[in-house]
Amino acid sequence: MSSVRATEAMRCIDQHADLIRGIAHEVWNYAELALHETRSAQCLAGALQDKGFELEVGVADMPTAFVATWGSGRPVIGFLGEYDALAGVSQEALPYRQKRESGDAGHGCGHNLLGAGAFGAAIGLKRALEAAGLPGTVKYFGCPAEENLSGKAFMAREGVFDDCDACFDWHPDQINRPSVGTTLANNAANFVFHGCSAHAAADPHLGRSALDAVQLMNMGVEFLREHVSQGARVHYVITGGGQQPNVVPPRAKVWYLVRSVQRAEVDDLWERVLQCASGAAKMTDTTYEVDMLKAIYNVLPNGPMTDLLFDCFERVGPPEFGKEAREFARQIAENISAEQRESAFRGRQIPDELRDKLLCDVVLPRPPKEDEPRGSTDVGDVSWCCPTARLRVACQVIGTPGHSWQYAAQAGMEIGYAGMLTAAKVMAEAAFEVATDERLLDRIKGDFKERTGGRPFESALQPDQKPALHQFGAEQG
Repeated sequence: MSSVRATEAMRCIDQHADLIRGIAHEVWNYAELALHETRSAQCLAGALQDKGFELEVGVADMPTAFVATWGSGRPVIGFLGEYDALAGVSQEALPYRQKRESGDAGHGCGHNLLGAGAFGAAIGLKRALEAAGLPGTVKYFGCPAEENLSGKAFMAREGVFDDCDACFDWHPDQINRPSVGTTLANNAANFVFHGCSAHAAADPHLGRSALDAVQLMNMGVEFLREHVSQGARVHYVITGGGQQPNVVPPRAKVWYLVRSVQRAEVDDLWERVLQCASGAAKMTDTTYEVDMLKAIYNVLPNGPMTDLLFDCFERVGPPEFGKEAREFARQIAENISAEQRESAFRGRQIPDELRDKLLCDVVLPRPPKEDEPRGSTDVGDVSWCCPTARLRVACQVIGTPGHSWQYAAQAGMEIGYAGMLTAAKVMAEAAFEVATDERLLDRIKGDFKERTGGRPFESALQPDQKPALHQFGAEQG
């Protein structure tokens, strides 16, 4: 089996390297925001269809969500693909700051690489199963809106992942190793306050300021910060506060994101944030409504799958960064501060032996402790539906800030592409092991059952909650 794996899955990815790079570049070029990734989704879905996958589009009430399926029978192996961009990080593939003329958005989290790398893994596993004459089903999940609006949560609620025996995910990073540990669960919503307009100088007593309500809510949350659990985070941004200062604002809106390590902690903290909103409305004689955007779980690790990814990464080896990539790394490192670089070494458990390197070109061993939960991902919901494991592959210079122009620049050139191709190979290797080793699959399922207590997944979304297609306008740049 191992010879088929090595010669077929990895050979397939090597043979299609230019195609995979081309998909990554095309999606990078589109840079579309959450739930409006029309061309990006079509690019990936079309490429999968060309490789013999059957498509189901418009999944879970999201026009840019799809499932591509090849094969039949068990096991069912899934790969998670993403392709949404971020507002405000438009950037050319250059080692200095230069916005693209085409718009404001950019791939400052590397989801163009993520989606294309998962494509590579899916076609690699397909080739290996065909060559071995084995049954099995390969699924590519086209998942929109990981940033901000969490498309996978809506897909999970609809049971899209329930028939998977195992699901693999990866993310561009600064290091080479699987993820160990969990992430932060979260809720997000718009709070929209309604008051009454008035002339701010002549008749202020007739006005009821919605902006005052937003500011008082925010102040209440600021005092609340002292009394939250360790690791909890509360973020907000005022997205509407009136139009001119001489009119009492009749409408104001603030976007909140609340996180904590466990789903139950988010629920408790969310109730207290709601009380801040209610108190602010009472103090200002205004009303308000809550427009829920998402509610997601923390990631549930799977021990045997994580161990498998460590083994496969050692076999495949690290990304191969050529002369062009290393020169680009040298130049872009000049735009990364010593503080950012030091933070990366602490936060990602990078060994001191790499301090003289700009790019991580080795596969790191298992770290001495689990990763500190520092961010969130809707992969969390998938991991409570079926056994899931996550891979991190070096696609940027060590110290590159997340959600930044530096990140976007490297996602559009060979540093990112080298890591992407490596990720595809590692996931294809691991997936083939799962597909051909019944005892391994039994251990994977046993670990999942133990961690979930055998309880079925129960979505944190409200039953009637719809994907927030309204949050970002259709105009993309």
